[in-house]
Amino acid sequence: MDNSSRTIVSHFVLLGISTHPDEQIPLFLLFLLMYIINVSGNFFIIALIVSSPHLHTPMYIFLSNLAWADICFTSTTVPKMLQNIFSSTKAISYVGCLTQTYFFICFAAMENFLLAVMAYDRYVAICHPLCYPTILTGMLCARMVALCHVISHLHALLHTCLMGRLTFCADNRIPHFFCDLYPLMKVSCTSTQLNTLMIHTEGVIVIDGALVFIIATYAFIISAVLRIPSGKWRSFSTCGSHLTVVAIFYGTLTWVYFRPLSSYSVTNGRIVTVMYTVVTPMLNPFIYSLRNRDVKEAFRKWVRRF
Repeated sequence: MDNSSRTIVSHFVLLGISTHPDEQIPLFLLFLLMYIINVSGNFFIIALIVSSPHLHTPMYIFLSNLAWADICFTSTTVPKMLQNIFSSTKAISYVGCLTQTYFFICFAAMENFLLAVMAYDRYVAICHPLCYPTILTGMLCARMVALCHVISHLHALLHTCLMGRLTFCADNRIPHFFCDLYPLMKVSCTSTQLNTLMIHTEGVIVIDGALVFIIATYAFIISAVLRIPSGKWRSFSTCGSHLTVVAIFYGTLTWVYFRPLSSYSVTNGRIVTVMYTVVTPMLNPFIYSLRNRDVKEAFRKWVRRF
């Protein structure tokens, strides 16, 4: 494209999930309800773990960090989407767009790493139960959580800087409800080959690397459970909640990003993105609480205090 037809974009227009006026209020109410459930549910999980001494174990330390990452993950996109539903401009500044992209990638990666860390926790608890307290010490847990934060921020910084080098055309409309990588790359005037290459190389290493680690971990867990003469399913039942979250999170994430940019569908991309940005963080508190005996017992003790 000729340079004269390019412009310096100062803001983008987020078209949202739907452009039909009669769908705006139902969408607002639906996403507001899901956001309230997500924030209140995850805050409740954090408060319950903090206030229950018997939950001060590595498994629940990681779970509280996952709950916090879920709150931040959804808060990066949903409040702006709710604001734009009733906004006449639906605009987000260029800096605001890149900031949103940064934190979205950061908290998505953080959830990715925390799920891997939680898989390791289950591996040690089932395969090496007698050594569990000596292997997963408080210091190791703190280092693992800190490493999740550091790598997530570096991962987000890389892809945000790559987005910052792109030039955008006069058409600054993004057919999405937040500044996601592929919708932004679709409206760029310059080549996005480097961005796509990094998504399919560094992104694959970060996301699929954690997934491969989780799969390998559960292979060892299943092998160990099958060798237990009795109580097999009781031992493995503690992994059910984690596996459910892993399946939903990685299934939708892989479907959206690890495909060629040319095959990316805006409509399908928006629908699937809603699954892992809004629905999964909302369901996590229920998945971990309804299927977890320790959490339910802590809740009963918390209720009896009142």
